[in-house]
Amino acid sequence: MSTSDKKQAASIVWFEIPADDLQRAREFYGNLFGWKINPFPGAEDYWHIDTGGADETPDGALKKRKHPQEPITNYISVNSVAGFAAKIEKLGGKICMPKTAVPQMGYFAICQDTEGNTFAIWESDGNAK
Repeated sequence: MSTSDKKQAASIVWFEIPADDLQRAREFYGNLFGWKINPFPGAEDYWHIDTGGADETPDGALKKRKHPQEPITNYISVNSVAGFAAKIEKLGGKICMPKTAVPQMGYFAICQDTEGNTFAIWESDGNAK
């Protein structure tokens, strides 16, 4: 893995994040990853998430939760699982499973945002043990 790969914007493939409070979720993800989140024109309860990745990187959506059990789980690339875990807690999120190694691949942590959604953060590291 090259150094430039570790400096990528926090990006994942297309996703939809359900939320009870769209503005609260917008603030959480915007402050955590620097994502730009704005309503789609004419779609009050479906907001576009610009992850800031390269043009070929898919973006996602923040949408009004339709039912209490509506889940998400996405792996989001970060440069430091430990650093982002601390930031997640500072912003009101939770760490459900702490930093865990996937030998010779990297580290992940399972987290929960301010809306009760599960997501994971991923740090690539070929030396992980």
